[in-house]
Amino acid sequence: MSKPRILVTRRWPTAVEAVLAERFDVTLNRDDIPLGENELRLALSTYDAVLPTVSDKLPAAIFAGDIRTKILGNFGVGFNHIDIATAKAKGVTVTNTPGVLTDCTADIAMLLLLSVARRGGEGERQLRAGEWKGWCPTHMIGTKVTGKTVGIIGFGRIGKAFAQRCHFGFGMDVVFYNRSEVDPAEAARYGARQLASVEAVLAASDFVSLHCPGGAENRHLMNPARFAAMRPGAFLINTARGDVVDETALIAALAKGTIRGAGLDVYEAEPHVPEALRRMENVVLLPHLGSATEETRTAMGMKVVENVTEFFEGRSVPDRVA
Repeated sequence: MSKPRILVTRRWPTAVEAVLAERFDVTLNRDDIPLGENELRLALSTYDAVLPTVSDKLPAAIFAGDIRTKILGNFGVGFNHIDIATAKAKGVTVTNTPGVLTDCTADIAMLLLLSVARRGGEGERQLRAGEWKGWCPTHMIGTKVTGKTVGIIGFGRIGKAFAQRCHFGFGMDVVFYNRSEVDPAEAARYGARQLASVEAVLAASDFVSLHCPGGAENRHLMNPARFAAMRPGAFLINTARGDVVDETALIAALAKGTIRGAGLDVYEAEPHVPEALRRMENVVLLPHLGSATEETRTAMGMKVVENVTEFFEGRSVPDRVA
């Protein structure tokens, strides 16, 4: 029996590509250039499985016509770049990679919080430019982190891991909003307590960190009204999805001093980052590094391997989202 034909849309860790090559008839994107809409449409009519990433946009139009692909093994926990309803209607299974990137994404959120609070990005740029004049009592004064209040929007795996770091690592008071109720005893394990609304969290927090899914439900969750509801001098951290934040509203809030700063790892139209954000000294910008460790990216790839293997062997896939 011939092996299923599989397309890997970007380069993956070598160890994962090797396992895929052993088990399947694999085509690799050796140039690692994101595929365009026409290429993705062709792939769905040519391969038994397509393994996309967040850089691959799969709207409803991509699924038009005859589809050969039976499974999309998504490399990542977020899947708002895929039109799930259309995929399901066309009989395409969709899987993701939950759990394995929790710690590293929470670490990046902590890095952003510390960096923007203590002006780490500004300080490094100043030093590298040869502009540092030496220590003085009023140089580059930042914001203390220990003992402050952090508000978390979305209390899933990553939100909980971030809460643990903030409370037990830095003695922060943790409040959060989650669309479903979390058992108070479970929340207490992370030093956190649930509030009734996003606005209540914003009003209570010195730092606000986003850990909710992207997509239509949460698109522009942070909008002009929500930025106005934040404490004066507060900071926004986003390691979730870029579309959760209205970037135009964020730029206005930063320019007007409505909030003091932001730490961002994700953007609305990646890899495009608005020039206004790139010019702002009170913004720390990272190129979507949340899961970017060797251990985590390999684990993500092996999750996809497991899902696709189980699918083609006729068993239930462990991480099915559609």
